[in-house]
Formats: sequence, structure tokens, C-alpha cells
Amino acid sequence: MMTPSLLERLTSRRTTLGPALYAAALSLIVLGLTGAVGIALRLPWLFPSLGPTVMLFFESPEQPSSRPVNAVVGHGTGLIMGVVCLYALRLQHTPSAPVGGLTPSHVAAGALSVALTTLVLTWLRTPHPPAGATTLIVSLGILTTPRQLLSMVGAILLITAAGWGLNLLLGTKPASATQKT
Repeated sequence: MMTPSLLERLTSRRTTLGPALYAAALSLIVLGLTGAVGIALRLPWLFPSLGPTVMLFFESPEQPSSRPVNAVVGHGTGLIMGVVCLYALRLQHTPSAPVGGLTPSHVAAGALSVALTTLVLTWLRTPHPPAGATTLIVSLGILTTPRQLLSMVGAILLITAAGWGLNLLLGTKPASATQKT
């Protein structure tokens, strides 16, 4: 018989405090690590869509949307679609929506980037809702330079590796890749 994971043991105690502490502590560790790397490199390694991703990793690791491959493919797709829409609508040299104000072009880039990200992830059966935030961060002009985009890739890979490494170390396995979405 296999030893139950720490999360399973905490969940079996009929209280939500154990699983809540598990998710909170591991989220703190992973995002703290990512933020520390960002400080050391002086790059934006901590951005809004990482929060929901680590929450998925630690709150509901059994869900298909929290599989490591879904996180990497989801955020990668979101990043690419954000860049495509930013450039297609010629927003790469304009102030970001938060700085210069929301324009019709920003709305079109944002809406289109989320729609395209949703299309690709649904088609590939790799759901990861936080990718919708990643694509908006890029398509609205918030993080757009090659250096910023590469730092986003690094942060996505780091939180995925650290998040699932910690889960596996504590006995929690990701949802099966063959599980129906």
C-alpha cells in the first residue's frame, strides 16, 4: 500500500485548514523564490498570472488545468498570442493600456489575444485559465520587450518546476495526462 501524500493526509482530517495551509505555504515558497530571482536579475519575474497558476498547483492538483504541461503550454500560448496581437495592431511602440489609457486598439488586441489563446488551448485540450492573464499582460503592452518576455518564460518554467517538484516531494501527483478535460 502506498503512503498517502501530505495533502491527502491533511484533507482526510475533515477540516479545510490543513489543505489551506498546504496551499498557502507552498504558494508563498514558490512565489517568494520567483520574486527573489526577479530581484536578483532586476527583471519582472513576478507578474499577475503566476498567482492563479500556483493556486491551481496547490489547491487542486488533481484538475487537468493544473497539470505542468498545461501551465507551460498555456502560458507559452498566451505569451505568443499576446505578442502577435500587440504587433498585428501596431501597439508595440505605444504606451501600455495602464499608462496611456485604454484605446480601441488595446481592447481589440486584448480581446483577440484571449480568444486566440482560448482557441488554441481548447483545440489542444490543455486548459489553463491563468494563460488568459498572461496574454493580456503582453497584448495590453505591460510587458513587451524581448528581455521582459524572456523573463516571463523563465518565471513560468521556474514556478512549474518548483511547484510540481514540491508537490511530488510531498507525495502529490499531477492529474494524469490522459485524464479527460
